[in-house]
Amino acid sequence: MTVKKDSAEEKNPELDSSKKSFLELVKDFFAKLPKEGDLVKGKVVSITNGAVRIDIDGVAVGVVRGKELFGESHTYSDLKIGDEVEATVLEQENEMGEMELSFRVAGNKLVWTKMDEYRKDGITINAKVTNANKGGLMMQTDALQGFMPVSQLNPDHYPRVPGGDKNRILEHLKSLVGQNLQVKVIDVNEADNKLIVSEKAVWEDEQKAVLDSFKVGDIVEGEVSALTSFGAFIKFGENMEGLVHISEIVWQRIDHPKDVLKVGDKVQAQIIDINKSKIYLSMRRLVEDPWKKVKDKYKVGDIVEGLIHKTELFGLMIKLDDEIHGLAHLSELTDSPDVDNKALKEKFAVGSKHNFEIISIEPSEHRLGLKLEGVKGKKPVKAEKAEKKVKEDKVEVQTQDLASVPEVEETKAE
Repeated sequence: MTVKKDSAEEKNPELDSSKKSFLELVKDFFAKLPKEGDLVKGKVVSITNGAVRIDIDGVAVGVVRGKELFGESHTYSDLKIGDEVEATVLEQENEMGEMELSFRVAGNKLVWTKMDEYRKDGITINAKVTNANKGGLMMQTDALQGFMPVSQLNPDHYPRVPGGDKNRILEHLKSLVGQNLQVKVIDVNEADNKLIVSEKAVWEDEQKAVLDSFKVGDIVEGEVSALTSFGAFIKFGENMEGLVHISEIVWQRIDHPKDVLKVGDKVQAQIIDINKSKIYLSMRRLVEDPWKKVKDKYKVGDIVEGLIHKTELFGLMIKLDDEIHGLAHLSELTDSPDVDNKALKEKFAVGSKHNFEIISIEPSEHRLGLKLEGVKGKKPVKAEKAEKKVKEDKVEVQTQDLASVPEVEETKAE
């Protein structure tokens, strides 16, 4: 079927062309019109009570009103006519024919974007502690709620609680509520509404800056700030803290740092290792190794009086003097083939004194073998090695995290 054209169109083909051009313009206009959820930029053209109107590149006029005025970014504070702002489209057209916009949604997006930029650039920001639980602190920054795990606190704020008592840890964390802390953003996930910050990261950066003035071999003076089962923490310089491993406190074997130190003691120590922001110290290297001259004091065959320092399943740890300790194996305490451990333990009570004969001396290994005076014992051999748990520690610094101490026995009073 052939449709006859209107006579006007036949006479004026330009009219048909102009209609098409107009339709294309309309189509292009709506194609350029921002859609719901789009982030748009515009210029503030009017500010009235309860509403801000924005010209969006001449394409449309949008209005922000009600709760949507309250953005989570400081960008929207104290707006003036002519200011360029960003907003999120809620509706293309409201009942007034205007585009409905939101600072609240846009501001939330801007803040998350900014937090991710802070993370990438390692920027230090201010955050306020709003609450605490046993896992860490709730933090507020730029209207976002974040979280700081206990492990991310700096040493001054870390809850060093005897025995790791969870209730006391929580009590300590709650004492920080209301404080403003300097932190770094270490994890951002807008989809999961997750923002993780770290105070320790700021502290580590400060440590690195100060560390440039120290080197291995330097001797420092400081104060014992905490004692743990694996060593002592020493504060020195400007907010510096290092670890003295238990094997680096004294030349003698000790069961716990509190045997020879207490919190608040003034001490000297030598820097033996610097690993990133962690400093490892030694106190014993500042005094001569007493085992170097042990053969000047004691000889194999000497009869000496020894103090029972500790009993083990395999023998006795015996203190000859303040510097030299030795080991008497069970086989060197009696000639009886049937060893009665209970009877031996009663006879050799900790703190009691007995006479022993020195059967071996190994200065380089810090070992001295003993047998009870009058006991034949076995054929003289090198001193028996203690079990792993009591063997003299080598200079093997443990890589404990200075800001994450699990069980601190004592801490410095605030």
